[in-house]
Amino acid sequence: QVQLVESGGGLVQAGGSLRLSCAGSGRSFSSYVMGWFRQAPGKEREFVAVIRWSGGRTLYADSVKGRFTISRDNAKNTVYLQMNSLKPEDTAVYYCAAGPMVVTSTRNYDYWGQGTQVTVSS
Repeated sequence: QVQLVESGGGLVQAGGSLRLSCAGSGRSFSSYVMGWFRQAPGKEREFVAVIRWSGGRTLYADSVKGRFTISRDNAKNTVYLQMNSLKPEDTAVYYCAAGPMVVTSTRNYDYWGQGTQVTVSS
């Protein structure tokens, strides 16, 4: 079993930046692809970004491309999401997830964190 814990969320003004962290524990953290998803009130959970276990392949949602960067440090069992030029529409609970392949659908991920709130004011 893999346990995931997100941190780094908070309240920022539009145009500001935040860096989210997801600390993992359990079996073979470095062998999983790691994804970030987000969910706003009344909306479905949506894909944000994903990174291959080696860090060699990344994929981003069009809505965040060019503004967000996903990275990982396997030695620390941690994945990061650097968020720049934040917009009010980025407001959501952000979740990290672990899965077997680089895909954008929630159904392909096996483990999920509890989420961290990101609020962007205008």
